Amino acid sequence: MDINLSQCFIAVDDHDKALTFYRDILGLEVRNDVGFEGMRWVTVGSPTQPDVEIVLEPPLADPGASAADRQAMAELLAKGLLRGVIFSTDDVDATFEHIRAAGGEVLQEPVDQPYGVRDCAFRDPAGNMLRFNQPRKP
Repeated sequence: MDINLSQCFIAVDDHDKALTFYRDILGLEVRNDVGFEGMRWVTVGSPTQPDVEIVLEPPLADPGASAADRQAMAELLAKGLLRGVIFSTDDVDATFEHIRAAGGEVLQEPVDQPYGVRDCAFRDPAGNMLRFNQPRKP
């Protein structure tokens, strides 16, 4: 039995700002852009991983969520308390310089971590923390 990751979700409050970051800065391709009942979902992914997608969704897109829960989620997003995803790269230092030069909000410059990776971190336009890592060189 094989189990593979196919989709993960990141809450965003402005899909157009998110696309500027995920498509134009990170280089992810847009695979789908769907509107439904006043909401919007945009799916992006790496051209080198055609079977893995990131769904950029409104905060708490669950149709059964209460208005209070939606508000709480939007407030957590605005505070930057939601985590995004971790990307792997073959050159974390070059990735860091590329994103920083494009105006990405730096949370952490590249650091060798004791758990075996060199990584850095940014916030996306919605406030989610995104990490970029590569295996640490011996």
